[in-house]
Amino acid sequence: MTNDTKTTELAAEHTPRLQLAKLSPQFYKAVVAMEAAAVKGLDPALVELVKIRASQVNHCAFCLDMHTKDALAQGESVERIVQLSAWEESRHFYTEKEIAAIELTEAVTVLTDGFVPDEVYAKAAAHFGDEELAQLIAVITTINVWNRIAVTTRLVPGHYTPGMYKNG
Repeated sequence: MTNDTKTTELAAEHTPRLQLAKLSPQFYKAVVAMEAAAVKGLDPALVELVKIRASQVNHCAFCLDMHTKDALAQGESVERIVQLSAWEESRHFYTEKEIAAIELTEAVTVLTDGFVPDEVYAKAAAHFGDEELAQLIAVITTINVWNRIAVTTRLVPGHYTPGMYKNG
């Protein structure tokens, strides 16, 4: 069979379990407000790298769809996005400050491995001032909230377009 005549049928798209935003609007609005507060003062490119990495660790397809598209729309390279899942082997794609943020993201996201190691925190503190570090921790915490909402409610990836949730 040639590629011209071969048909490939994709797996069926799953449906969401429930619409948390409609069923718990006060909570949803609070998380949206937390998101808006968390990103203030941080480089948008760094924020997207953090959101993508946490979403990779948490296996959140919906958030990966959203944040890779947002990063691309902001001018991030495909190469840096693709390499993020193997950043330890491709460190040369990232600045030392970005690496410190990625390491902190992993440590905060995977708390089952124990507390955030002192050396990871110290490395982040060496690259971020106190206020910026506080904002970084807020962003990491917030994307973990979003990941848990999306994974639990089975939000469907593939339909997001950059900016579609702005002003909402």
